[in-house]
Amino acid sequence: MSRPDAPAMMDASRGPRGPLALVALAALALVFFTGFIALGTWQVHRLHWKHELIARVDRRVHAPVVDAPGPAQWAHLTADADEYRHVRLSGMYLPDRQTLVWASTELGNGYWAMAPLRVADGSVVLVNRGFVPTGECSPGASCLVPPGGTATVTGLLRMSQTWAFLRHNDPAHERWYTRDVQAIAAARGLTDVAPYFVDADAATADGKRRWPQGGLTVITFADNHLAYLITWYLLALMVAVAAVYVGREEYRLRCIARATLPAP
Repeated sequence: MSRPDAPAMMDASRGPRGPLALVALAALALVFFTGFIALGTWQVHRLHWKHELIARVDRRVHAPVVDAPGPAQWAHLTADADEYRHVRLSGMYLPDRQTLVWASTELGNGYWAMAPLRVADGSVVLVNRGFVPTGECSPGASCLVPPGGTATVTGLLRMSQTWAFLRHNDPAHERWYTRDVQAIAAARGLTDVAPYFVDADAATADGKRRWPQGGLTVITFADNHLAYLITWYLLALMVAVAAVYVGREEYRLRCIARATLPAP
C-alpha cells in the first residue's frame, strides 16, 4: 500500500483559505504594493529635483560675480531663483552686533561668525564671515572682530534659515543654531535688513588659514535617490510576485479539494 507524499498530506490537512482570509491578504498586499510604488515614484521626482539643484548650484557658483540684490529686489527673491548666486557688496561692519551661530563643518564643530554689514544705501546685509572652531577664539577675542573701514565682500547668497532639527535659537542666552536673519536682526536691534545673508568666500591673500575661515558653503549634495527608487520598486515587485504565488497556491488547493470530494 503506497503512502501519500508529504506535500499532499499538508495540502489535505490545511486546505484552501477561506474568503475572509483571502480578502485580508489581498488588501494587505494592495496596501504594501501601492505604498512601495508611491515611495518609488516620489524618489523619481526627488531624483529629477536633485539633479536640477546640483546643476543650478554649479552654474551659479561658477558664474561671474554680480552686485548683491538691493532693497528694491528683496521682495522678489526666492531660493529657487536666487540662492547660491555669487554676489559682491561693500560697506562697513557693525562689530558690536556680531552673532556666533553653532556650526558643524569639515573642520569640526564651532561657530559661524555672522556680522552685519551696512552698505551705502543704509540697508544692512548679514555676512557669514566664516567658521571658527570651538576653542580657537573666545567670543571677545580680536580674531573675531570684523575689520574696520570699508570692506568689500564676495560670496554666495543664502536664504534665511529658520529651522534646525531638535534645536531652537535662544537669543536671551546667546544660543544660536540657525542663521535666521529676521531673528538675529531683532535680537541685535537691526532695521532695514536684507532677507538673505552672504557666505563669504575664502580669503586667498597668502594661503594661510585664518579665523574666521570663509568658503565653506556646502555645494555638494548627496544623490542616493536612484538606489532608493530601485529599492522601493523591487519591494513592490516582490509583493506582486508573492501575491501571484499565493493566488496560484490557493487555486491549486481548491482544485485538490474539489477532486477529493465524494461523488454524488
